[in-house]
Amino acid sequence: MMPPLVVIPARLASTRLPGKPLADIAGRPMILHVLDAARKADIGPVVVAAAETEICDAVTSNGGTAVLTNPDLPSGSDRVWQALQTLDPEGRYDTIINLQGDLPTLEPSSLHSVLTVMSNPAFDIGTLVAPITSEDEKSASSVVKVACHFEPQAEQTSALYFSRQPIPWGDGAFWHHIGIYAWRRAALARFVQLPPSGLEKRESLEQLRALENGMRIGCARIAIAPFGVDTPLDLERARRLLGAKRP
Repeated sequence: MMPPLVVIPARLASTRLPGKPLADIAGRPMILHVLDAARKADIGPVVVAAAETEICDAVTSNGGTAVLTNPDLPSGSDRVWQALQTLDPEGRYDTIINLQGDLPTLEPSSLHSVLTVMSNPAFDIGTLVAPITSEDEKSASSVVKVACHFEPQAEQTSALYFSRQPIPWGDGAFWHHIGIYAWRRAALARFVQLPPSGLEKRESLEQLRALENGMRIGCARIAIAPFGVDTPLDLERARRLLGAKRP
């Protein structure tokens, strides 16, 4: 059986933090910290799907593999799919992991966790969740919440909905969605051909397109959500966490 292919989509044109894949953290571009974590997971080949040559150069000059993709693609999923056409036109890889390039504190074991969902044929897509541990995290619109329920001792469950609002109502655990996906190749092929859905546009969450079109998303839980970098304040926090000095 072929191992999964790990693809890290990255582009410089971030709205809230332009140039973030190349932002310096502990003396190295952020994209290289994510690449290091993916390599340490040792679950399969790792490639960066880059929108710009500058990202490709940073990756390849550090011994990584990068594929240049159309900078005008609308989403990371589209970038992953386009890179896959270049890397694997024969369709050898049946499982593709889409790893966000803004998770410099990612634990390599997280990639093993998301891959476990793929052992259940009922799921088209796997993703990760972690417990929400504070009211600030629960109320922040930047933290995507998942309506899901884990039975005692269960490590996997179905995602019923995703929102930037705290869901579901009532007492019980709240789950922080982590933007890492394991795709069955056929599901990704179908997904990128679908138009943006109504709830996707309303919530600005592309995974809702999959749910609205009948795809099943399985969640695996991990203990702590990796810290994502989306704003200048996030970047400063990442630099502190990784012992970086301002460049």
